[in-house]
Parts: sequence; C-alpha cells; structure tokens
Amino acid sequence: MTIFAALAAGMMLGACSDEIEMRYPPKYELPELPEVEGIHAYKAPLYWSVYEYCYEQEQNGVANSDMDISPDEWDKIIDWVATELKPYGYDMVCTDGFIPMLANDASGYMTHYGSMSLKDLVAKCKAKGLKVGVYDNPLWLHGPNETKIEGTDYTFGQLYYNHSQTIMNPSAENMWFNWAVAENPGTREYIDGFFKHYSELGIDYIRMDFLSWYEDGKDRNIGIVGHGYGRESYARALSYIAESAKKYGIFTSLVMPHMYNNAEVEAKYGNMVRIVADTAGGGWWHCSGHDKGKSYATWPNCMNMFDGFTFWSGISGRDKVILDGDFIRLNKFETDAEKETVVSLQLMAGGPVTVADQYYTIGNDVRFYTNTEMLELNTDRFVGKPLSDKLGDRDNEIWFGQMSCGDYVVGLFNRDDSPRAYSLDLQQLGISGEWKQRDLWLHADEGVSSTINATVAPHGCKIVRLSK
Repeated sequence: MTIFAALAAGMMLGACSDEIEMRYPPKYELPELPEVEGIHAYKAPLYWSVYEYCYEQEQNGVANSDMDISPDEWDKIIDWVATELKPYGYDMVCTDGFIPMLANDASGYMTHYGSMSLKDLVAKCKAKGLKVGVYDNPLWLHGPNETKIEGTDYTFGQLYYNHSQTIMNPSAENMWFNWAVAENPGTREYIDGFFKHYSELGIDYIRMDFLSWYEDGKDRNIGIVGHGYGRESYARALSYIAESAKKYGIFTSLVMPHMYNNAEVEAKYGNMVRIVADTAGGGWWHCSGHDKGKSYATWPNCMNMFDGFTFWSGISGRDKVILDGDFIRLNKFETDAEKETVVSLQLMAGGPVTVADQYYTIGNDVRFYTNTEMLELNTDRFVGKPLSDKLGDRDNEIWFGQMSCGDYVVGLFNRDDSPRAYSLDLQQLGISGEWKQRDLWLHADEGVSSTINATVAPHGCKIVRLSK
C-alpha cells in the first residue's frame, strides 16, 4: 500500500516545480458544511509505531506484498511497549502502510494487517493495558464492487467516480488507491460504517494518509497521481469523517494534506494533522536539516520537523488542532543533544511523541522518551509557540508557552553545528519579574532570575520551567 520507493525516486530525479498550480482560487469559498463540536479536547497521543520495521524492510528490497509480522513478534513488541513505555504514558501501538491491509469478511472493511487479525491484535494489546491504532483511510475501498454498505441498498461500486462529476484531472487515472467520492449517495454511510467497524473492533485511533491525492490529485514530487475531486468534495469528506469519528469516539490523524488556505479545512475537522514530510531515514536530517528554512505551497509544505512546527504554529493551541511532526527514530541520531532536541520539539509544540524505534534498535535511548518532567507538558496539553514563526529568523529557535498551573516553559534550541550562547531577558517573551528556574533535562534547579543564560550544544536544547 505504500509508495515510498516511488517518492524517493521522484525526489532523486528532481521535483516538478516547487508550487503545483491549483485550479481553484486560494480563497475558494466553501459551502456550508456540518459543524462538529468538541473534537479538539484531546491531548496529543504518546504511542509506538511499526513504521521503522516496515521502512527498513522496504529499504532492504522486501516487497510490500511479502511483508508481515508474526504473532510471536507482535508479542515481543507488545511486551516491550507495555514494560518500557506504558508506565510513562505511551499507551498505544499503531500499524502503518507497507504490510498488506486485508478485508477478509463480508463487511469490506479492513480486518487483517498481513496475517494478523486486528481483533487478535486488539486482544493482545488490551491484555497488556494498551490501545491499538490503525493506518487506514475512510475514503479507501478495500472490498469488491458488489459489497453492500450495512443498513443501505448502496454498494461499494456506486461510491466510485461516475464520470458525470467534475474532476480536476480528467485524463488521469488514480494511482494505488480506490477512492469513495464524497458526493456520491452512500459515501456518508460508508464512512460511518468504517468508524463503526473499527469501534466494534476496539480501535481508538485512525491514521489516514494521502489526503492531498484525493483533493487535487497532485503530488509535488511525482506530479499527477489521480483524478482530484476538488476542494468542496475534500471538505465534505473531512466533515463526514469528523462527525462519524466523534460519534464513535475515535481519534483522527490527517496525513499528507495540502493545507490550503492556512489549513482551514484540516484545522476544522481533524484532531491532528501532519505538518512535515515523511520520517524516512530519520535523524537530524528529518528533524532540522532537510530543506532548512524553505516552505512550499503544496504537500509537503516543509521537509523537516523544526520548520514544520514553526511554519504551522499559528493554527495550533490548547483546544485547537494538534500538529504532528511524524515518527521519531532515536537510533538514527548521532548525539544525546540531538535526541533531547527531537523529543523536546514535539512536546514544546504540543505534538505527539511517536516512538518508531524497535525493541532491538533502541539501545539505551528509552531514557529520552521517558523524561517524566518533559512528559508533564503532554499531560497538561501544553502548546508552546516560537518567538518568531518566520523560517529564516533565528528567533524561531526560542519557544515558550504557559502551563495550566501558571508556570511557563521556555525552550532554547540550537540548530547550528557549533555551540550557541543565549542571554534571554524574559520580558522579550512578555514574562515580567523574577522566576524560579528548573532545567527539565538536567533535573536541576537553577536559582531565581529574570533572564535565562545558557550555552546550548550543537543541535541541542535547554528546556527551562519557570515557576513562582
């Protein structure tokens, strides 16, 4: 189900243009769509993903159709997550693409991830006090055309593009995915059935990918990838997804969106939204180095985590959409300072911490994921902001925000290859007076002051909690 190899090939050959033209104006006025209240009450999830295992399999030449995880291997993974990570709040394991997503019953919805029944996976995780998240998309059709949508007379075949609808790329064929079109009768019921199916299985989280391919059928690195059903269809689809996800209590993560018009649709209808290119090989390159200081009009808008969180910081906040910096592979970072930075960045921005390291690749790095003083930010639903949201401004390496108890947290980051000295007057952040200072990585009190003085290591950070 994945196309990472194709994406990588496209990037090596060179991107098309930095900007892919839209056929609708940037300020396209959407019709009135359903309001879905109360969907931004979640904190960012802490969880483990199968991503690294699958990505490395693909890099080693294993075909997606041949990938699988045995029940014994799942047991090892679940035991490790439950023992090493769950005590610190990491309460879920999640599938990804790569491994075949199979619909093995009459419902037409996904029932197996490779050879593993999702029902059995949920039971294994539940026995260890863990939840399960699934990589799937409510607009993907897995079953045969004659499959009936429960409670209706509609079939899967009636949900496809019917050649009478206006699409953005009439001569194109869809790559990889069979899409249900939002305007077609039955699609709303199909989406509701999707979430009902997963709710009954005990799934708590859906990670839905390739949304940009549905909206306009274009990919910045490949070109035309599908029909493109348009802005209105895309917005309508996300509204149906949001209402059913809320109805069944399932958290939604929106992946690969173009985020047009300052993410007006994604911020309205998603619990969480990806704001950066795929992790791939990970390390400092994905955290900070890749196309540093650049942004693009289409997916992926930013190529590294730091720029993504900075660029999109204006749409996040308590009771707003959560920004997702994608997976972390700590074993691909070179220094402890880098490992502290990548975890700190997610938590300072109010994002998830998604462990992609495997139990056999993590080494001694679990300690970076399990800093309880840093993880208090996640529990508090803290969301910080950069001092500047301009990608070329060094002030975007200063992050700060206020916890619900009134304490402030300030993050000083250094993206340079050499040490950086800071002498930060708290008044620059609008914080007056003297405050008790505590370094959350050193676990050390550092006195009372109205300034923060520090020399930050290359690729490192200093995270300070200020309290009265």
